[in-house]
Parts: sequence; C-alpha cells; structure tokens
Amino acid sequence: MSPKGSMWGQPPIDFAQGRLSAARAAKLRCRQATTKSNSTSIAPTTVRHYNLPLLYERTNMRKRIGPLAISFLFSVIAFAQHHGEVGGGTAHIPSHGPAPARASHPAPAQENRHFNDKAGHPDAPHVHANGKWIGHDTGPNDPHYHLDHPWEHGHFTGGFGRGHVWHLAGGGPNRFWFGGFYFSIAPDDIGFCNDWLWDSDDVVIYDDPDHPGWYLAYNVRLGTYVHVMYLGT
Repeated sequence: MSPKGSMWGQPPIDFAQGRLSAARAAKLRCRQATTKSNSTSIAPTTVRHYNLPLLYERTNMRKRIGPLAISFLFSVIAFAQHHGEVGGGTAHIPSHGPAPARASHPAPAQENRHFNDKAGHPDAPHVHANGKWIGHDTGPNDPHYHLDHPWEHGHFTGGFGRGHVWHLAGGGPNRFWFGGFYFSIAPDDIGFCNDWLWDSDDVVIYDDPDHPGWYLAYNVRLGTYVHVMYLGT
C-alpha cells in the first residue's frame, strides 16, 4: 500500500517543512515592509539659502521707517491740537494784522454779537494760533467804529507788529499808556477787556485796515484784541 498522501500519485506532504516555509515567507514579507516604510518615511532635507545683504537692508529699512512713522503721527496730533485754537503767549503773536473785510460781503454789524466761534474760545474778538483774526469782518461801514474826525490826535509812530511788544504801565479802558504813548478803548469794545491787567500785560499794536482813526491792540497773554484810539504823548 502506498504511503499516506500518495494515494493520488503525489509525493507525500511534509507538514513540518510546510510550516517552516510559511514562517520564513512571513518573516521575509515583514522585513520587506519595514524596509519600504523606512525608505518612504525619511523626507528629503530642504536647504534654504538666504540673501544676507538683502535681509540686512530690509531690517535697516524697518528700523528707519519706525521712527519716521512715529514722528509723522506726533506732527499730525500737534497740528490737530493747534490748528484753529486761540493764540496767546509770545509764540503766537500774529505776524500781521487782519486783511481788509470783503467789500461785497461784510458781516452785519450786530448788537451783542458773540465771538466764541468754538467751544472754549473767548467771547471777544481774538486771533487763532494759525494767525486767523476772528471778529474783524464787518467792513468800513460798521457804525460802531465811525469817527467824524479820525486821527484828531495824530498817528501812532511807536512801532507796529510782532517786533514791537509794549508793556502796559497803567490806566484803564478810557486812558492807558505804555512807552509814553496814550490810548483809549473804543466804547463798544470796553466789555472785551474786563480781564486785562493794565499794569502788567503786554500788547502789540496793528493797523486797522477798515476803520479810519482806529488801531488794534492785541493782548499777548489772552490772544484777544480791541479797537483803540491814539491820544498822543
């Protein structure tokens, strides 16, 4: 009788050898999978090249732009704070007097007119820090400053404008003086100088381009002004 397993004419099966071959095949497959995994998990190294001069230039540019931006910001803030604000102090003495009022559209002469054009501004004729004169816009026909005999005491020749700051030496609205020159406040402007210090304030005299016989006295401390008449020496 043929050995077991050879009944179909096939060689006998060695089960122990089959199990050993299967184990070797499994081990081989595991080793191949491990090798493949290791070869695909390692990413290629990327090497970056930097242009050092260009990088240095960009860094310096940022350093320069920073202070410039801050300086510009402070300039804008300063302009916003001072533009349109009331003058006052020696730094804001007007460089010139007001321009003549527009003859075709003068502001109407009003009783009890108010001059506080913005919140915090004085209710009196004044000059902004940017040199704009507020309140001198009624033109030459304003009856409040009409004089039948302008310059009846002569013309003031002591000096005008920012280069001539005069220190008040005494008196009051009807008669005050400095440097040996005497003046009086226009009757309709007396209410605008209630806070003047007649023995210590500094004033600057300007020509009045619209009202013959009158000058404009600018109070340096307050930034306000009034019409004044020269009374002589």
